[in-house]
This record gives sequence, structure tokens and C-alpha cells, in this order.
Amino acid sequence: MSVVDLARFMDELATESGQAILPFFRAHFGLDDKAHDGAAFDPVTEADRAAEVVLRNMIRQAFPTHGILGEEFGSERLDAECVWVLDPIDGTRAFIAGLPTWGTLIGLTKGGVAVRGMMHQPFLDERFSGDGASARLRSPRGERVLRTRRCEAVADAILATTDPRLFEEGEERDRFQSVQSAVRMARYGTDCYAYCMLAAGQIDLVVEAGLKPYDIVALIPIVEGAGGVVTAWDGGPATQGGRVVAAGDPRLHEAVLRQLNP
Repeated sequence: MSVVDLARFMDELATESGQAILPFFRAHFGLDDKAHDGAAFDPVTEADRAAEVVLRNMIRQAFPTHGILGEEFGSERLDAECVWVLDPIDGTRAFIAGLPTWGTLIGLTKGGVAVRGMMHQPFLDERFSGDGASARLRSPRGERVLRTRRCEAVADAILATTDPRLFEEGEERDRFQSVQSAVRMARYGTDCYAYCMLAAGQIDLVVEAGLKPYDIVALIPIVEGAGGVVTAWDGGPATQGGRVVAAGDPRLHEAVLRQLNP
């Protein structure tokens, strides 16, 4: 499949999964808690499951030899060269609350490297996509190239994180707080949308912990394609999730890594 055909296929994945999700948004629907043994609330909705079924069926039909890793239905053929990494609704809490900061994450890895990604926000009709070399936004206002903005100093940065309570108490939370206390402004509850706003040059920094691969793989090619940097806190690859830091300016990224690793 050519690059153009692959981009078209990802658009089709976004369109079909979006059609499965939108009837549930700001409506009454079933809700389950995936958490066990007193763990924090981990919601999953009918919309999550319906969208992932659509995505998996389309991928299996088009690429029967590819692997799939999804949030709701586990993994298959992870030893394949190409593996699709899916989160049907990243930001389920926002979805439940009727806030449009959730999105569908569709990522593709080749040889373990994140090579293409899309974040689709069907309610706003926005599609952020990237291949590591370039990134674009298509919306009702048109299509444009995404570029991160210059921001060298931590003191000048706008930071986003999903929820500061998700950092483990102790050293992990203390390290995050050291960065948060140094930035110009911090915003919470943005999930995948934060990374897309970083790629669009609206914010400068995202610091998170406890991520799964399906929370981040699709976003890496978008941020990197826009000129940003995404790594683990130790500077290694972020494809496996865990502790992740993304910055629009490589100089800011280096400064934050030093602060997270005193």
C-alpha cells in the first residue's frame, strides 16, 4: 500500500469509528469500571467497545498479517513487523462529562517504531495526523501544516497534564511538581488533545506518567512531525508508555529532562 493509500485508509478508520462513537456522546449510555481491588476509577463505555470493534474489523480485512494492540480487546500478532495501536476513546472521563477533549487514537508501528498516527476528534470534526516528518490538521476551517513553537525556558512554558493525581506519591509526584512549579501556566484534563495542541504551537510541554502504549503511540508521529520531541523521562523511546515528556522545542525538552532527573 502506498503512502497515499495508507493515509486514505487511516481516514476511513477515523470516519467509521467516529460514526460508531458520536451517537453516545452527550447521551445516556452504559458505563463500566475496569478497575479492580480498590484501584482508581477506570471507566469504559459502550462507545469505546463499539469503536474498537469497527477499527479491528477494518484492519483485519485490509491487513490480515498486521498486529493489533487495543485498549479494550487486548493484542494479536504483536510479533508482526507492522502493528496498529488503538485507543478508541482517549479521554473517557472527558467523554463521560460531555467535554470535547477526547479523541480516537490510531497509531501504526513498524519494527517497534511509531511511524504514523492520527488523533480524530469527531465531535469537532478535527483530524490531527503525522508521519514523524510532517504533521497536519484538517478541520471545518480548512487544512494546515502543524508546527510547534519556540520556547526555550521552562519559566515561559505552558504545561499540560491529564491529572496531577495520576503521578505516584513520593519521588514521581515530587519530580512533576518541580516542573509544574517552574512553568508559566499549567492546564489539566486535556488527555490526547494536549499533544495535538503542542503540535499546533498552542502549548509547550506535556508531562505524564502511567501511560499505556495505546495512550501515546499515535501521538508520537504527530508531535515529531510538527518539530517536537517525545521521550520517556529517562530520554528513551516513549512507545511503551509509562512516564512521558513531550516538548515543542528540543531545548525545552532537554531542560525538563534535567529537572525530572536531578
